[in-house]
Amino acid sequence: MTGRPEPIRLPANQPPQFYRGGSAIAALRGAGGTEEVGPEDWVASTTAMFGQDTKGLTRLPDGRWLREAVRADPHGWLGAAHVAAFGDSTALLVKLLDARQRLPVHFHPPDAFARRHFDSHFGKTEAWIVVGTSGAEPTVYAGFRQSHSARTVGEWVRDQDAPAMLGALNSIAVRPGDTVYIPAGLPHAIGEGVFVVELQQPTDFSLTLEWRDFLAAPEKGHLGIGFDTALQALDRSGWDDTRLRTLIRSTGGDSSSTVDVLAPGSAGFFRADRLRPDPTLALDPSFAVLVVLAGAGTLRTEHGGDHQLGRGDTFVVPHGAGQTELAGELTAIRCRPPTAPPS
Repeated sequence: MTGRPEPIRLPANQPPQFYRGGSAIAALRGAGGTEEVGPEDWVASTTAMFGQDTKGLTRLPDGRWLREAVRADPHGWLGAAHVAAFGDSTALLVKLLDARQRLPVHFHPPDAFARRHFDSHFGKTEAWIVVGTSGAEPTVYAGFRQSHSARTVGEWVRDQDAPAMLGALNSIAVRPGDTVYIPAGLPHAIGEGVFVVELQQPTDFSLTLEWRDFLAAPEKGHLGIGFDTALQALDRSGWDDTRLRTLIRSTGGDSSSTVDVLAPGSAGFFRADRLRPDPTLALDPSFAVLVVLAGAGTLRTEHGGDHQLGRGDTFVVPHGAGQTELAGELTAIRCRPPTAPPS
């Protein structure tokens, strides 16, 4: 990064997906119309889609891939402590996800499994920040209601018994302001009419139990490793109400200027705060992704940069931008990688 690094406004980045959606993203970004141009917007992405070279990557307005820009100056983008812990990876992928149909039952591998089978430092733990809903009963699904044997789950997958798979999960009614943390291995699905800001580890490893009617072939579901192997990473344990409550937060009614919106267990993977300046808000230096949900304002950096913000804007903020100040009548989500552990 040459000169003094500044936040960068990012265009939409919507790689093709297998399911319907995108109208809520278009409405947020003020794109006009209700066209479903893509249900996922990969924001500040240095992660390519599984099996792809560049699909999913964010291209900066100057034509560079964000991934290459970060690799060229990791300290400027990420900060010394982050680089010491995570190298030149941002350790974060943020998406806007607008489900206009129910997603299939699937899960993601933990770090150790991903290292062994996908040669990746990261698995895929994720979290959903619900920012919009539609329909009568917006619902997400997470964790089996009771424990199941490997044989039972294997039979569901072999027979593609979608009603059994979905029916085995906890159903969770959601509204804007709710968040759901999804540890790696936890079976889950997002229901129709749920619009989220999603934080996740920077991979595209989805192991899809319910592949029929969603994916072209079972190989797309197990990512080439076979379902017998993939199911070794599945959390088959039962999640009762007490366990489930450790994953869910409801902060929609909290009007504080800064609200940590995620369940405590997620802090080792990513961080997210809802910001409402009153009238200004100082933010410590950090690599961050900023998603403006409502209103308008200004993001100022200690180097004198002055960036106008409006509803639907997405910004990537380099660590080297220093301390920033958010001002105006707006609501934004600030997404960050995990805090680097002490050296």
